[in-house]
Amino acid sequence: MPVVLNFHGGGGHAEVQKQYSRMDAAADRDGYIAVYPDGSGGIGGRLLTWNAGACCGPAAASQVDDVGFSLAVLDDLSGRVSMDRRRVYATGLSNGSMMAYRLAAEAPERIAAVAGVAGAMTLPRFAPRLAVPVLHFHSVDDERALYDGGLGPAFLFANTRVFHQSVDAMIGQWLAHDDCPRQPQVAAPVGGKPGAPDASHTATRTTYAPCRDGTEVILWKLTGAGHVWPGGVQNYLPLLLGPGTTVIDANVEMWRFFSRFRRRQAVNGEQ
Repeated sequence: MPVVLNFHGGGGHAEVQKQYSRMDAAADRDGYIAVYPDGSGGIGGRLLTWNAGACCGPAAASQVDDVGFSLAVLDDLSGRVSMDRRRVYATGLSNGSMMAYRLAAEAPERIAAVAGVAGAMTLPRFAPRLAVPVLHFHSVDDERALYDGGLGPAFLFANTRVFHQSVDAMIGQWLAHDDCPRQPQVAAPVGGKPGAPDASHTATRTTYAPCRDGTEVILWKLTGAGHVWPGGVQNYLPLLLGPGTTVIDANVEMWRFFSRFRRRQAVNGEQ
């Protein structure tokens, strides 16, 4: 079966990401294995972070080898379940999104495609060895991981702030690396349902294709939503994350994207 690694946000943990993203139900419906790793640090298995490069928290400050850890998770998983190593995908929220991008950039032979949610890359060095299909979800009204980049607010329970790369700059890096056309295909915006709490929200899909080796880069640009997983549990920590949204379902769009890509040859020459 295919595998989707789903990394929690900074200050979160695996169980809350599993519940919040609602990916288990999507995995059962679409036929893949959802895996929720835990980051490091924190207290009592909570308040965990990932070393995604320049972010975040103790994991980045201590230079934790989270790429090595993630690959070890996949190796361990292969001994427990029947998985297709050519169809391994990575996603995550916020700091977890940044981690998914780091994994895809530094171990692209293991990751067939990546999808980030509300967190752009924070890599000091960006030089993937292979082309990678990329899907990104981000709201222009995200007040924590700023769409246009800049210094974000302090993390909860920590006196630290992160300088965010703009989403457009990150997309530009992947477009150049994947050798994509610079003229995108822009779909008509999707709006919220009349009368719903997110009726005023929108989501616009911009697609850059075809790119090198059959890859694509897609951006879902949202308005009205906060620092959230589209289609995730609604009204979850609204004072911290901002308004949720159901204008699109990230799990649906993600699998629609992931399912079209696989590595031509698996790690260690396995077919």
